[in-house]
Amino acid sequence: MDRIASFCVDHTTLLPGMYLSRQDGPHGEILTWDVRMKRPNQGSYLSPAAAHTLEHLFATYARNSQYSSGVVYVGPMGCLTGFYLVTIGLTQAQALQLVQDAFAWMARYDGEIPGASAVECGNYRMMDPVAARVEAAAMVPVLQALDAEHLHY
Repeated sequence: MDRIASFCVDHTTLLPGMYLSRQDGPHGEILTWDVRMKRPNQGSYLSPAAAHTLEHLFATYARNSQYSSGVVYVGPMGCLTGFYLVTIGLTQAQALQLVQDAFAWMARYDGEIPGASAVECGNYRMMDPVAARVEAAAMVPVLQALDAEHLHY
């Protein structure tokens, strides 16, 4: 089998930030973003409950934002170091703005977690809103320092 693109990235050099991971589609219009919250393999990871909470919040925000028509997918990385965001038709600047706005919102969010019920979620009790706010808040200055023209590995 061919080695997948995400395994070709040198994870020993990754820092928290946002990176364009890949471009797909006939015209390169489908963009996969690596929203890296933790340095890989350094012993500090998102807790499963914080990641799950952030997943619900990030997806809800993205799918209700002004960029919602360009959001294909939001989901956590299995290694618990960040999230993938898949967009279509959004510019790099729009994707960055979406992520900056989402993390600022998540850092302040203090309400009911969307989709956190037995009917809506397969593990609705595994939530940690406090840890999710802390993790999101830690990313806000990282994301604010980024320039949309330099979002590459």
